[in-house]
Amino acid sequence: MNLKDRKYTISISGAAEVTHCGDKVIKDAFALGRAIAEHDFQLATGATTGFPYYVNQGFKDVGGFAFGLSPASTRHEHVEIYKLPDDYVDAMIYTGFGFPGRDMMLVRSSDAIIIGCGRIGTIHEFTIAWESEIPVGILEGAWATDQVIREIIDKSGRTNNKVIFDANPVSLVRRIKEMLESTPQDFKRPFQAIPPSYHEEEQRG
Repeated sequence: MNLKDRKYTISISGAAEVTHCGDKVIKDAFALGRAIAEHDFQLATGATTGFPYYVNQGFKDVGGFAFGLSPASTRHEHVEIYKLPDDYVDAMIYTGFGFPGRDMMLVRSSDAIIIGCGRIGTIHEFTIAWESEIPVGILEGAWATDQVIREIIDKSGRTNNKVIFDANPVSLVRRIKEMLESTPQDFKRPFQAIPPSYHEEEQRG
């Protein structure tokens, strides 16, 4: 396949409950989903409520292939135990790993991630993407998530040129796609089953 014809997969990270995210959060999430579809991405979410769910709605309003990665082992567990939705996705993957393991699979199976209004789970997914050196788009808004991430980056003692901040959903998606198209396809940091040397661990912090 010609790399120019390849469909990239972009994952979405954000809060499952958005009452703390301001009045525009649903509109921004919907616009983000539409932009992802219009830029010909595939979409992956944690098959949850809130911000990712509204992004899914916007995405499917335009059309495209959407994956859901569930923390549950089965559909029954997903719907009845976790109380999560199973609509607006074309394929559901039941990871059975709970939320932390689901987060890892979601991020590592994507070409890039976009982060909206969120809390600790969203920060977890950001740090996975940061460590994996996967392109990250941060949607700025009335919420505090982008400010928290800026502080994490400022105090990390490390640099990463694959993190983009933008308050405009359409512009953010466009810039992420431009980064992907100009980046070699082996950009992900390999997962290390064997612990790195002590020196490397010290460097990574």
